[in-house]
Amino acid sequence: MIESADAAGTTSRVPTVPAPVPAPTDDGLLVPGETCWRIERADRYAVFVDAADYFAVLKRAVLRAERRVLFIGWDFDPRIRLDPRAPGPAREDRLGRVLQRAVAADPRLEIGVLQWDLGMVVALGRRMAPIVLLDRRTPDRLRFTVDTHHPLGGAHHQKIVVIDDCLAFAGGIDVTADRWDTPEHRDRHPLRHRPHSTRLRGPWHDVTSLVSGPAARAIGDLARERWESGTGEHLEPVTDVEACWPDGVEPFLTDVDVAVSRTRPEHGGAELVHEIELLWLAAIAAARDTVYIETQYFANRRVAEAVAERLGEEDGPEFVVLNPETAASWLESKAMDTARVKLLDLVRRADRHDRFRLFVPVTEERRPVYVHAKVTCVDDRLLRIGSSNLNNRSMGLDTECDVSIEARTGDPRAPELQAAVLAMRHRLLGEHLGVDPQEVADAVERCGGSLVRAVDSLLRPTGRSLVPLVPSGLDPVERLLADTELLDAEHTPNRWRRVKQAFAGRRRRHRG
Repeated sequence: MIESADAAGTTSRVPTVPAPVPAPTDDGLLVPGETCWRIERADRYAVFVDAADYFAVLKRAVLRAERRVLFIGWDFDPRIRLDPRAPGPAREDRLGRVLQRAVAADPRLEIGVLQWDLGMVVALGRRMAPIVLLDRRTPDRLRFTVDTHHPLGGAHHQKIVVIDDCLAFAGGIDVTADRWDTPEHRDRHPLRHRPHSTRLRGPWHDVTSLVSGPAARAIGDLARERWESGTGEHLEPVTDVEACWPDGVEPFLTDVDVAVSRTRPEHGGAELVHEIELLWLAAIAAARDTVYIETQYFANRRVAEAVAERLGEEDGPEFVVLNPETAASWLESKAMDTARVKLLDLVRRADRHDRFRLFVPVTEERRPVYVHAKVTCVDDRLLRIGSSNLNNRSMGLDTECDVSIEARTGDPRAPELQAAVLAMRHRLLGEHLGVDPQEVADAVERCGGSLVRAVDSLLRPTGRSLVPLVPSGLDPVERLLADTELLDAEHTPNRWRRVKQAFAGRRRRHRG
């Protein structure tokens, strides 16, 4: 099963309505109405790398909720444990039980879970009762429901939890099985298994973000919009809850502007929204030195062609991309891995200055870590964390939600934000390379600012590290799938030329 949906049956119809192009102003890449939906202030902003800490904090936040909790997800499994490292009975730690305890403890609290309808099929494969049956067994104030409001072959792929409209989690981590892991990515972690099973699962890398204040209310607006679209029920905003930042969570930044970017397919009278794709293209067009990407797939031809074009420039940026070794299922592999083989060939032929790398993280025993994170760091100025993948469907067929921070030219706090972007990049690379983040920063400085050369210098032949991806060949059927994009068709108009032209002059002014 493809993580975003079974793409067989999708069409390749591309909307002809012109899309806006980011305006090349000194204010940056994030332009409301173009590369993002809204920019709102986050009182506090945090990042969770891998799901263990995220799930533990989520449990505490749900149990402290006062009015409403909304889960908006691709998949959901109420049987998972949220904090298996903590003492106490396993039953009381299971997600479904935590939700029941929360509504039982506070008669004012309502909890809603909205899951993509075909996600139920995935759940049935794990022997989980369908959400619609679970809904009949729970209190009225705890509602499980499915969202069927999407195009044929499309998916609701957002991973959002909103608490009292004052706290919002958004990123790449589904609240479901197979996601729990720690940054150590041990080869055999005794807690890394599915509910009601002792079979250990493989290492899994993921990232999500947490915001409070107006930025949380904006994501709450998006979540309530999705709830109404999927259920027909209108929910009013929560307005009478005080600040609700969870205890023990150290903010990564405070009082920072956060942008929310979306993908929403053309369906049921709704117009296409592809802010995420435009942000991808703007980021590649505007990049000066380095683009660091963690993504589940490298299967979007439009982005790959943009990368290839920048690699051909004499003074173009470097690209460091992290992927899983292979997709998680047979169909997913046929749709995404085959496209990756073709696009990697395109990119590597364009890389005449040796500025592109695609790596797979491995454990101490050289076991591949599955990269599910969706993270982008552009130079020292943009950090994007979200649900969208580097494939065609995330740009125009599935619903997606990404959040970004940016160090803007002229902002007195720009040095602080630039340091934060680099700190996150080095933290992630340090995790994968098995070194301290400072060692990554030192290597970049030692290599004259080149991230490619720095990572190359830190690679190890044994133990935890990154290894270059060596794609396999394609058989005739796989070549046909890659050439036709049959399982992952494009759904948006191509705006790369216009975006690149808009940002080229600004790059020249910056370098001059």
